[in-house]
Amino acid sequence: MGLNAKTLIVVPCFNEATRLNCSAFEDALRQEPLLEFIFVNDGSTDGTADVLSQLGQCCGGRVHVLALQSNSGKGEAVRAGVLRAFELEPTYIGYWDADLATPLNAIELFAKEIESRGVSLVLGSRVRLMGRNILRSPVRHYVGRGFATLAAVVLGFPVYDTQCGAKLFRASPLFREVFAEKFEMTWTFDVELLLRLHSFKAKVGGFDLEQQCVEYPLPEWVDSPGSKLNPLQYPRILREMVMLASKRLLPTSNREK
Repeated sequence: MGLNAKTLIVVPCFNEATRLNCSAFEDALRQEPLLEFIFVNDGSTDGTADVLSQLGQCCGGRVHVLALQSNSGKGEAVRAGVLRAFELEPTYIGYWDADLATPLNAIELFAKEIESRGVSLVLGSRVRLMGRNILRSPVRHYVGRGFATLAAVVLGFPVYDTQCGAKLFRASPLFREVFAEKFEMTWTFDVELLLRLHSFKAKVGGFDLEQQCVEYPLPEWVDSPGSKLNPLQYPRILREMVMLASKRLLPTSNREK
């Protein structure tokens, strides 16, 4: 079947020269004529720029490379890529982790989910079910469950997995506005994104995040070595979650006092 509408996937990259599976991206482009990638080189200090340059030359105009002068963090890299994607006028925009822990064939599954259910956003969800290949270290799994519980409290509605690095959404004016401003958070920008969308329930008539967003249990997700997340970041993540909770629960005027 394949994709039936132009789809742009943003891939943030920071020192990914040895982890980028270029052949997988090339195969996806051959199989999906309506698919394009935007790789955002987030101030890498290794050979990422050269790898992306070679990939762009091999794939012509369907691979776009955006270079940030300094390392700005995943949230800003994704945001810069999404804003560039809007300029190319796709139907769908998404972002995907460079390590391809979520295989690229899930892009088509997400697009079909949006079309069949009439929603605006699909989140990949790493749910360990029979018949699905979800390989995740026990430590990361249980830390992730604790994080998900905090995220649900912050957002005010249940969500299983905010941090999976695979998401797809309609390229609508609403999402252009949501990505217009820089994210305040670094490690938890995905939660901040959902919080922004949730706030639009009062601003945009008819938009309800709990109705317009679905989580899709991934058929496959394999924990990839070399993750940028390590236990030293956990205290910072907790602080960011507290900050996000205060943004939702406390009026702006009270926070500024």
